[in-house]
Amino acid sequence: MKRIEAQASAQDFWNDQEEAQRALQQRSRLERVINRQQSFESAVGDAGVLFEFTEGGEDADSLGELRALVERLEREIGEAETEMLLAGENDARNAICTVHPGAGGTESQDWAEMLLRMYLKWAERREFKTEIIDYQPGEEAGIKGVTFRVEGEYAYGLLAAEAGVHRLVRISPFDQAARRHTSFASLFVYPEVDENIEVEIQEKDLRVDTYRATGAGGQHINTTDSAVRITHLPTNIVVQCQNQRSQHQNRAVAMQVLRSRLYELELAKRQAETAALEANKADISFGSQIRNYVLAPYRLVKDARTKLERGDVDSVLAGDLDDFIKAYLLSRRAA
Repeated sequence: MKRIEAQASAQDFWNDQEEAQRALQQRSRLERVINRQQSFESAVGDAGVLFEFTEGGEDADSLGELRALVERLEREIGEAETEMLLAGENDARNAICTVHPGAGGTESQDWAEMLLRMYLKWAERREFKTEIIDYQPGEEAGIKGVTFRVEGEYAYGLLAAEAGVHRLVRISPFDQAARRHTSFASLFVYPEVDENIEVEIQEKDLRVDTYRATGAGGQHINTTDSAVRITHLPTNIVVQCQNQRSQHQNRAVAMQVLRSRLYELELAKRQAETAALEANKADISFGSQIRNYVLAPYRLVKDARTKLERGDVDSVLAGDLDDFIKAYLLSRRAA
């Protein structure tokens, strides 16, 4: 009897902890909005003063300060406008992302790695935290697949706008004849499920395999079967993790990813927009892409959904994606 009461007491404690965590997150989000508004008001006031100085010719340096301030305001207001377009149930959550190459061997695997770098740099620009959960290198170059986590306000809502097939056209660095090649890679995005959201997973529905980690790591990681692969038999969803130091830790992270995948799968049955995302997963090839990245014979990035174009390809591949994300969110709201 005492044991049952102790278990109930422990469960109540964790429930209270989860409720407090959710309240803290909500408070943090509201404080962030208030602080941003106050920052905008202060910056507008500073811009007015600097404008008066430049207009009167009293301070030559004020013009440079004014330009820098206006550029910062423009960027921050753009970010705020983008977040206003995110009102979905899961938009404010962290994101779990996977990148897969399409057909084409080394070419597509190299493009998949370029795509991974692009999103990691995008997250760095927004000061989001990232963590590689599973990394499968290609034989010659690139990656066979990668799963990574992005932690930050509206990470899922923003990255969900990027989910789909991405097409690259370039002179191949792997072709001795220097011919032009077309490669495909895809990004899938799932909301990270909080512990308070119940996703029923029965042990009998799981097949758990262990294997030796293939990525970089310490002596323990490279010499023991610490990596974990979990297959959910009813849905055939496969998740794996190898970046933690112990098999227990890898299993815990893999189960978290599986819960998020199953949660997203359930949402796909109920929400039309998620169903459209699932349709994009069917074919990582020509005609299914959401965006084209052309490096030769000309240089252009064009979104197939919004028709937005950018000629500064290097900047886009370095993570400057907010224009494309905002354009897609605006077009989705209009639709």
